[in-house]
Amino acid sequence: MMILLWGLHDDSPLEAVSKAIHRKGLPMVFLDQRDVGSMEIELSIGARVRGIVRLKNQIVDLETVTAFYLRPHDSRRLPDVLQAGEGSASWRHAIRFEDSMLSWSEVTRCLVINRPSAMASNSSKPYQSLRIGVHGFKTPETLVTTSPEAARDFWKMHEKVIYKSVSGIRSIVSRLTNDHLGRFQDITNCPTQFQRYISGVDHRVHVIGKEVVASKVVSEANDYRYASREGRTIKIEATRVPDKIEHMCRSLASDLDLTVAGVDLRVTPDGDWYCFEVNPSPGFTFYEAATGQPLAEKIASLLENTL
Repeated sequence: MMILLWGLHDDSPLEAVSKAIHRKGLPMVFLDQRDVGSMEIELSIGARVRGIVRLKNQIVDLETVTAFYLRPHDSRRLPDVLQAGEGSASWRHAIRFEDSMLSWSEVTRCLVINRPSAMASNSSKPYQSLRIGVHGFKTPETLVTTSPEAARDFWKMHEKVIYKSVSGIRSIVSRLTNDHLGRFQDITNCPTQFQRYISGVDHRVHVIGKEVVASKVVSEANDYRYASREGRTIKIEATRVPDKIEHMCRSLASDLDLTVAGVDLRVTPDGDWYCFEVNPSPGFTFYEAATGQPLAEKIASLLENTL
């Protein structure tokens, strides 16, 4: 029986969980994507899901894996794969290995944090927003459009507006200003999401199994993740959210089939709780480093409970 990790050793959340597992003395194998050239995988899917991963000095029986924590990066961007070039034997091998691991993660009976199918809701911000609203959170008035005229009308209606990517690929949240007037035509070729600006205090809530761990974020930046780029400061501190909000976060994560999730909230001066997004593979170390909250330990304990 063992825990399996897959991704890059220099991925901060994955490495933090790996270290927490080592401190607990638990059986674990870390599949570092940079070693993909020396890895092989075989899968057999029928009444039972069987498989092995061959490493340089070890064979991993996938039937013995009780928990799988994955944070893979695009295999096509790995240094050795890039150097070999698109369509090369190394490129094809890396893609096949990645596809096989992702396929196994969907059908294995072990605990998976998180299955790709569950993470897919984050690939469409408008779709995820609909799922969020079902659980009682407020969501900002939103426009997704390729029409410059519609975007201008939305801005005129709400006066304070932010914009960001529609997809699940990370983008920087920005406020609309008069400096953007000459760029509205650009959205004709790029569907863009506009939202009414909501004033208030940001909170990141991590749902880890049944546990809820909250952090309060104080910053004047439009996107606190990039506060330094705006010349702004940021302060993150451990906090508690009301029991009702904790319950709503658990319910939302469960509905999205996410064992671990990062829920982005903002509470207004009037006490309304808005939810902007649910991150299905949260970079929790950003908050852990600031607050001292043992998030990696909690994820490791979740994995440990399967042994």
